[in-house]
Amino acid sequence: MLHPSYTDLMQVVNKDVEEGETKIVNSRYSIVLATSKRARQLIDGELPLVNAKNGEKPLSTAIEELNEGKLKIIAENAEEE
Repeated sequence: MLHPSYTDLMQVVNKDVEEGETKIVNSRYSIVLATSKRARQLIDGELPLVNAKNGEKPLSTAIEELNEGKLKIIAENAEEE
């Protein structure tokens, strides 16, 4: 089992969304996509935003960054504006 769970990560990402507004993340797919993109950035040499443990895989670091609120997911349509 993945710790934290997908639902926990979705709650962290959507915590600042007012009731009635569109959520930033609506599905597990969005969480997977965001963490995989961040893991690729870490593999390509970007520095982690959290204290990465020695030998920790980039995906685990990306999940920890998201869970601690260090990453912000921006909707694709918001990037175009």
